[in-house]
Parts: sequence; C-alpha cells; structure tokens
Amino acid sequence: MYTIAIIGYGGMGGWHAKQLLSLPEEFRLAGIYDINSERIEAAEKDGIHGYPTLDALLSDPEIRTVILAVPNNFHKPLSIQAMRAGKNVICEKPVMMNAAELEEVIAVSKETGRQFSVHQNRRWDKDFLMVKKLIEDGSIGKPFYIESRVQGSKGIPGDWRCVREAGGGMLLDWGVHLIDQLMYLIDSPVTEVYAHLLSVKFPGVDDNFKLMMRFHNGLSALVEVDTYTFINLPRWHVSGDSGTAQIDDFSCTGRIVRARTEEMRWEPGIVYTVAGPTRTMAPRPKESIEELPLPALESDARDYYRNFRDADEGKAPLAVTPDQALRVMRVIDAVFASAEKGTSISLHI
Repeated sequence: MYTIAIIGYGGMGGWHAKQLLSLPEEFRLAGIYDINSERIEAAEKDGIHGYPTLDALLSDPEIRTVILAVPNNFHKPLSIQAMRAGKNVICEKPVMMNAAELEEVIAVSKETGRQFSVHQNRRWDKDFLMVKKLIEDGSIGKPFYIESRVQGSKGIPGDWRCVREAGGGMLLDWGVHLIDQLMYLIDSPVTEVYAHLLSVKFPGVDDNFKLMMRFHNGLSALVEVDTYTFINLPRWHVSGDSGTAQIDDFSCTGRIVRARTEEMRWEPGIVYTVAGPTRTMAPRPKESIEELPLPALESDARDYYRNFRDADEGKAPLAVTPDQALRVMRVIDAVFASAEKGTSISLHI
C-alpha cells in the first residue's frame, strides 16, 4: 500500500485527504499535520491521525510521500525539509513563488533522489481534455487562437490569498493552472507575453488579470481571470482555420461549428447594418456550416496520485515534471515583469 501524509489541513489539505480516502485499496493516508491545533483535532474527528509535530510526521518511516497544502511562501522550505528527510513531495500549486526558488528545490530533489511534482490537477479537468481532443482530432482545422478564462463575482477568499508576501493573487492561484494547461496543450515555446494585472478591491494583489501569450508556432492565446464579473464569457473559445469550438463553463456545455467542405468555406454574402453594408462580417449560409457536439470523454483527477505512485515505483513516466513546472514559473515571472513595466516581454521558453 502506497503511504502518503499531508502537511496542512485547510481547504486543499482536506480535499486531498478526501481523494485519498476514496481509494482505500490503492493508498493509505498515514495522517496530517497542521500548525493550527484545531485543524488537527478536526482531522482526528474525521478519523484521520494527527501528528503532534512536523518532525513526528517527517520521521515516520512508513510515509513514502508528503503532500504540501500550505500557503505558497512555505512551499520552498517545506519541500526541501521533506526531501532531506527522505520523503517524496507533491507540492500544491503554484509550485513556488518564482522560478529561482524552484531551481533550488529541483537541485535538492536531484541531490536526495526524491521525486518532486506539483499538483497541476487541472490537466485532468474534463473541459481541458475536451479542448485537447478536439484539437488533436482536427475538428476545427489548424488552431490559431485560444481564449481560456475563469470568472466569478465574489472576489478573493479573505485569507492569505489576499497577501502578496504569502503568494496571494489570481496569477499564482488560477493563472498558474491556465498557463500550465496551455503550455501542456501547445507543443511550442512561448515567445512573448503581455499582461495587465488589476487590483480592484484587494490592494497589493491581483484580483483580476488579462494575459496575451504568443507561441513560436504562431498560435496566440488570451488568458483571463476575473473575480468581479457578473456576466461570464465562455470558459474556452478556440478558433481554427475551418471551425470554432466553444465550451461555456465547467459543466462542459458548448458546441463546435465548422465549414462543411473546403469549397463552401468562402461562400459570398452581404449584410446591411444601419451604417452601411459589409461582406466581411456577413453570416454564412446555413447549408455551408455544420454543428457538432463536443467530444465525449471521462476523466478522474485521482489519476494524478496514481501516476505519481507509478512513477515513483518505476512503472510510468511522471506526468507533471519539475522541468514542466519550471517552464511555467519562468513564464509567470515574465508575466509579472510585463505587468510591472507595462510592456510586452520577449522570451523563448
């Protein structure tokens, strides 16, 4: 039985515990530790062992891997401490505060021979996998522009996520997921970023941002995270040279619309507006297009844990590697620089 322990029993720590406990034949949850004694008591009421100290957890020889579910500014020291104690590490996202921190952690991983990964669980989101499949299947031809966004209206949760020094803000919270998805999806280096970070109600951290990304293969992407939006735009909008796909939200409703044939792609037409006619924006004849359903598929986010275990046991390659995480963090560093300087940043990552 593969044994895991959790450091930090807040929202994400509790979520990890629930996921592992749902797989009793595959994983053993040894217990948790939290600096807040009330959370340890809460875990014990849930039937989960609470370690009295961090050292007690890290010195338990039965534990193979620890999950770090703590504020972002603690990721680096705890990752290093855990690996030096002989434990593999699954670190919550963002993997670190910046790329330089991650480089230090990767060096310790290599030095100790301990496996290290970041919990980029959104690669297992059904909406993302739908986009990946419809692009791979050629359903909309060659993609040239992707919009990826998440939007809400409640602001940032009122905890450490509102504190810049703790790694708060939406770029490091949700942005890291959306950027990771795009960089995993698009097999091409990022060559340019231009970002606008907004602090609408939380001075010091970004509670909204917009990011333009350009890739070496010519594809462009818009990434948006909003926490004060009351009319949401689509979760995904993907433009290809022969069609368009849209996914509305996490419920995965949406559609694919494309030209029926190459010959019918440029049917002539004209539309008259109050100010005058236009051919460019005239709608296509209905007979020239077809609507398709989104690809059907299933996903299980718990496959992340299974892959980490299998990689540790030499049975599979690691799905979310330190090098992938480092690419993402280098892009995020460039995004912060772009927003601060008010200009685009050229790179090749």
